[in-house]
Amino acid sequence: MTVLSLRRRLVLVHLLAVLAAIGATAAAGWWVLSQSVNRQLDAALLALAETELAMLADGNGAPVRIHEAASGSAPPSLTRLDRLVQIIDADGRILARSANLGSEKLPAPPALLARLTAGETVFDTLPDTSEEPLRMVSLPSRGPGQRYAVQVAGSLDDANHILQSAASLFAAMAMALLAAVGWAGARLSSKLFVAIENIVDQAHQIGDSNLHQRLPHPGGEDEISHLVDTLNAMLERIEQAFEVQRRFTADASHELRSPLSRLRAEIEITLRRPRDTDSYVGALRSCLDEVERLTMLVEELLMLARIDAGQERAPTELGTLEQLATDTMQRMQPVADERRISLVLVNQLATTPKVDLGPLGLVLRNLLDNAIKFSPQGSRITISLKADEEGALLAIADQGSGLDEAEMPFVFDRFFRGSRPRAGDVEGFGLGLALSQAIMKAHGGRLEVANQAGGGALFSMRLPPGAA
Repeated sequence: MTVLSLRRRLVLVHLLAVLAAIGATAAAGWWVLSQSVNRQLDAALLALAETELAMLADGNGAPVRIHEAASGSAPPSLTRLDRLVQIIDADGRILARSANLGSEKLPAPPALLARLTAGETVFDTLPDTSEEPLRMVSLPSRGPGQRYAVQVAGSLDDANHILQSAASLFAAMAMALLAAVGWAGARLSSKLFVAIENIVDQAHQIGDSNLHQRLPHPGGEDEISHLVDTLNAMLERIEQAFEVQRRFTADASHELRSPLSRLRAEIEITLRRPRDTDSYVGALRSCLDEVERLTMLVEELLMLARIDAGQERAPTELGTLEQLATDTMQRMQPVADERRISLVLVNQLATTPKVDLGPLGLVLRNLLDNAIKFSPQGSRITISLKADEEGALLAIADQGSGLDEAEMPFVFDRFFRGSRPRAGDVEGFGLGLALSQAIMKAHGGRLEVANQAGGGALFSMRLPPGAA
């Protein structure tokens, strides 16, 4: 569906809804007015019939007659506005009638006579009795020995003219209101879709080379503005993801180039002239060291790629958190002994939560390896196991120089190594902590880092509540 067709459909729906509302309002207003006019006419006819009946009752046996003013010079006609009055007996015979009836008479069918005999006041509409539609009331006498009824009729022509005029007025007001609302709706929808078209045009121009651009904000706090804010926030995340990928690609290329360059230089130097066996062995060992570094880097990159793609392997071995800490400490003990660093385990857990020993063991080894590298000789590294309201916590505290506060937000970025190592130059690619953080997030946890008050860094493995 194009923007233009969507606009037309919305405007059409808007106009139909407005038309339906106006039509319903006009119909309700016309119905209320017609009921009011009819009630007023019925009340006037009934009042005249009651007056005539009361005057007859006070006649003290006088002949039955219509009490009316003397007729004018004009001939009697049913088209006059005067009320038409007729008095009939119980059998429907006319006892008296008003002068304006002339030779005509008001109908008194048997059904009407039966209702009058029962003492019922009857209202009738007479559409075809004369040249005008009439509204008639028949009021029976209720005195003893009085068996007659007064019929009073009035023309409906004035009432119909009033209702027709009201209907025309309602129709004119409805058309004017519809035109005004339609114009206002068209203006509002035009502004709305101009803003949408601007957003669409800008979205078409945004690509991977200009992700810094954002969609134009229409202003206000409506749904379109909320949509633009959401899309701009999404573009911000996409831009950050692209930037991370670019930086990751550049850093990976740089890290791969360095060992490859050293490996090539070593081989070229070795091949320049014949050498003895010991020289070749030394060169091959140097090349083997570079290959091992390359292998480690590629394996870490592949693991990060699998984690990013959601293809991490299912748990292969479950064990307790204490078992994880104990096994890892035993594996890292020879490395710690070389620097005369003692590893101390402090277990404050009341229960023994189950964890995946494989990937979490890699995380703990990376953390212990960093702690050993950046700790001074003869110091101590403490591994603490405890639990709080957020879950289980495994903390590694060393006695080194700590971390630079300005660089702490970037500690878990890929290929980040910091501007000044904490304990001299150390080997590494800057992937260990990034890989560890990715593994922790893939298992529902996270890594946290802080500096201790007494000096040294504190890395914490925060496990999800289900593990505690």
